[in-house]
Amino acid sequence: MKASDIKNIPAEKLRLANRGELHDTKFDTKPIGYFRDAWIRFRKNRASVTAAIIILIIMAFSVITPLVSPYKINFSVTSYSKKVPKSRVLSKIGIFNGQTKRERNDNAFVNTIGIGVGAADMDGRGATWEQGMENEYNPAKHIGDSYTKEGKRYHQLKVDVYLEEGFRYFQVEDDEYFKILEWQEKTGKQVIYPMVDTSSEYCYDSMNANYWYKTRPGRIEPISDTGYSVRDLKFDTDNLKDSEPLESNYLYDKDGNPKFYQNTGSTAKKIRVLYYNYYQYLYGFEPDYLFGTDANGYDICIRLAGGIRLSLTIAIIVSAINFIIGGIYGAIEGYFGGVADMLMERVSDVLANIPFMVVVTLFQLHYANKVGPVISLLFAFVSVGWISTASRVRTQFYRFKNSEYVFAARTLGASNTRLMFAHIFPNSLGTIITSSVLVIPGVINSESVLSFLGIMSLNGDQGTSLGTMIASAQPSFTQFPHMIFFPAFVLSLMMISFNLFGNGLRDAFNPSLRGVED
Repeated sequence: MKASDIKNIPAEKLRLANRGELHDTKFDTKPIGYFRDAWIRFRKNRASVTAAIIILIIMAFSVITPLVSPYKINFSVTSYSKKVPKSRVLSKIGIFNGQTKRERNDNAFVNTIGIGVGAADMDGRGATWEQGMENEYNPAKHIGDSYTKEGKRYHQLKVDVYLEEGFRYFQVEDDEYFKILEWQEKTGKQVIYPMVDTSSEYCYDSMNANYWYKTRPGRIEPISDTGYSVRDLKFDTDNLKDSEPLESNYLYDKDGNPKFYQNTGSTAKKIRVLYYNYYQYLYGFEPDYLFGTDANGYDICIRLAGGIRLSLTIAIIVSAINFIIGGIYGAIEGYFGGVADMLMERVSDVLANIPFMVVVTLFQLHYANKVGPVISLLFAFVSVGWISTASRVRTQFYRFKNSEYVFAARTLGASNTRLMFAHIFPNSLGTIITSSVLVIPGVINSESVLSFLGIMSLNGDQGTSLGTMIASAQPSFTQFPHMIFFPAFVLSLMMISFNLFGNGLRDAFNPSLRGVED
């Protein structure tokens, strides 16, 4: 039957039914409790349910990531700082492959490809340019077009930034040296490569282990800014594969064999290592940074999980404390009223008019060194954060304290405490819960703003916050946007989700919208 048909039924044919009468349709509708009714209406709000799911996913990410990641939150490798995301799994579909675009002049181009040639020359007997190009450790994964600008030739490359580190010099003790040799034998991955004759006139940079080939001062046009060019190369980069231009500048012993170390002390050796494999030797796994690394060489993924936990922990603790303090304070104000209410309201007015940024700054200046920045921040939030909750509770108590059920309970001998927290407070619970949930995104946003402005910093070996991660990435975000994208994206998602979730709770707990289950 349509609604329009019901309107056409004459009124005399309708009468109220009684529960005692039998009908085809039984009176099986049951009264619905306050919280059950709120849940029914909340789950009908698709935006709020979606927001709740997103919040749960973010929380799950922050908890599960430390359990499955090979990195710890204090794991830092400065050699791999500011690196773009890389994942061996996702790289198979062409994303998060650790590659970025580079523009290189002739000398820098040769130096980049030379890493692959040097990696192919494991015994120091020589390797061709073609072998270097095909070597798995060659950082140049794609060579694009070449062009000339202001008399200089440039090449467009797409390089793996983790392989781009190439070779490094290290000093190790004898036992460490033999451990590396043993690891090489076990895994089949070369770590120690022939030493470069750094005292040679052909060594362009004695500190850079990637200049393993001979170079010489020259004025061959066009030349690099340094005035050095690859020996006998004559910048014919189109024919590099055929000309095989790189001539090794290794250190040889008296028998003419390449040396793989130099003695620097009684038990110390200087070695030249391929850093990508040396990393695996040190830590037991390949560099696999899903969200890349930050300016300090931390894994952004694991730091992001820690930042979410810290930001949420601070926000939830502040919300809970504000709920308790504001609830008690507002209950006393609203229940007793009169002089007590007036005096307590004046205290609230004074605290509410103190700029929050001033409060945080004072706490950070005077207490951060004593109790730590996190505890100091909690004190700052709690010192004035309960005022809005107290105001809402006060309003609800004024609304319900003169209700008939309160008079009935008082007549039966209920104490003031029982009337406040057993009869009136539960009726205010929906509004209070909603306001407490909405405190969470406010705290997270405030912490982010304070960190971004440099008023406080929660950065450290043992953890960080979302705001601190964004603030730390700000100086480099134009060159390394991934450093700021991931924490900013998660922060935005959390802010939107918590606000939608709070709005859904507000509507669900609104007594004027109460109904019965269909």
